[in-house]
This record gives sequence, structure tokens and C-alpha cells, in this order.
Amino acid sequence: MNLDITKEIVFQTARSGGKGGQNVNKVETMVEGYFHIRDSALLSEAQKALLERKLAGKINSGGFLQVRSQVFRSQLGNKGEVIRKMHALLEQALKKEKRRIATKPTAGSRERRIEHKKRQSQIKKDRRPPTD
Repeated sequence: MNLDITKEIVFQTARSGGKGGQNVNKVETMVEGYFHIRDSALLSEAQKALLERKLAGKINSGGFLQVRSQVFRSQLGNKGEVIRKMHALLEQALKKEKRRIATKPTAGSRERRIEHKKRQSQIKKDRRPPTD
């Protein structure tokens, strides 16, 4: 899937947390990316519905897909990481799932199941009080 949504992503920066000394305190290196699925001109209605269903946990109340990065010490590196993460999320969600082919249990698995049931039955029989 070659879908470049980079132009539709809204970026916002903030100061990163964690170690880093003065750099952390004065430079806004953390980048958050917001992509509004419903307003996208690149996606079809079917794709929008699929993305909203599959990525429901990552979509905020405003309908934006939200991704954050603060792994790099530069804003540019984090911006690239947000774009990469967002493309990966969309690609994974839009990938067509293979249908599962139903299979029958093998002869060996059926035999093991019956043997297990017989052992369990014997264990429970042994727990009963003896009959006269």
C-alpha cells in the first residue's frame, strides 16, 4: 500500500520528559502527530470505516489518530518517527486478513482427547466412597 498521508498529518511539539539535562528543559523535541481519518481525501469510505474500527483505541474523542514520539533528541528525528509509526499503523490496519480454513482434528488428537477423558474419569471414580 503506497498511501502517503504526510501532508494530512498535523504536528504539535512539546518538551520531552526524562533525562537530558538542559536540552530537555529548553527544547521542544517531543512530537505528536494527529491524522483525522474522516476528513482524509486519500481514503475511501470503506477504508475510513475499517480504520475507525481497527484503530479505535488510538483514535481520540475528536476523531484524530494520535501518535507520539520522543525517542530522538531532535525534533526532526521524532517527526520522522511519528510519520513512520503512522504509516505502519495504517498499513497494518488496511492489510487484508487471510480467512481461516477450517480443519478437522487429526486421528492422533482425537485419540489423545479420549485417553485424557478416560484418565479424568478414572481419577473421579477413585475419589468416590467405596460401595458395599
